Amino acid sequence: MREAVAVRDFVGFLGRQTGVRLNRYADQSAFLYRILRQIVINPKAGRMLRTRIVVEQIYFTAVEALWIVIPIALLLGSMMILQLSDVAAQHDLGRVTVALLIREFGPLITALIVVLRSATAVTIETGYMKVLHEIEALELQGINPLDILYVPRMIGITVSMFCLITIFCITAVLGGYSIAWALTTLPLQNLLFQIGKAITGLDIAVVALKALFFGVGITVISLHHGLAVQKGITEVPVATSRGAVACLYYCLSVNVILFAAFFL
Repeated sequence: MREAVAVRDFVGFLGRQTGVRLNRYADQSAFLYRILRQIVINPKAGRMLRTRIVVEQIYFTAVEALWIVIPIALLLGSMMILQLSDVAAQHDLGRVTVALLIREFGPLITALIVVLRSATAVTIETGYMKVLHEIEALELQGINPLDILYVPRMIGITVSMFCLITIFCITAVLGGYSIAWALTTLPLQNLLFQIGKAITGLDIAVVALKALFFGVGITVISLHHGLAVQKGITEVPVATSRGAVACLYYCLSVNVILFAAFFL
């Protein structure tokens, strides 16, 4: 009898959690539709203000993150090339570098940096604005929050994701191998030739898709968790933590889906 009750409670718990998650995904999808629709409409009122906010978001997300992205790219690139050079032939080293460093680790680590810096900041900012009724105040003044809060965040973070992934991959390959070349006798010109031969248009397209999906998804998830704050300021740290974890799971899921779609 107890086992039947335990199984029933467990199944009920799974059902409730599934319902909550499906509702959350539906809300996020509707929120994404509203943002994309507003981007397409692009009302004339407030264009200069939106542009300024987009530039500020790009500066915060991309420019101020370079001091984190570049050292990590150098360390990861040199470490991977040094490790792989011992187990891979020179001909295979270029293909392995493209597959691991450019196609997989580059976008994922860049996304992680953006989540830790920008996504958490967006969730905290949105959460405090929701608790302090600043968003309602904007609406009462006739200002659409989509125009000055949500759309600029999505554009800025997505553009920053493209730029940071590109910088990360170039730095990891060129800078990382320069360090490895200074420490070993590996021929730099051979590896660069092999990488140029190994990289294809499909690899570039997949990296670009990852940058697009990562930027859009991270923005929607972080904003949605910030707007979900209802009762008080104490909910903001919880929403920020949950939003960061959700962004991480989302990026990993997108990475697996794109890999399965294009390379399996």
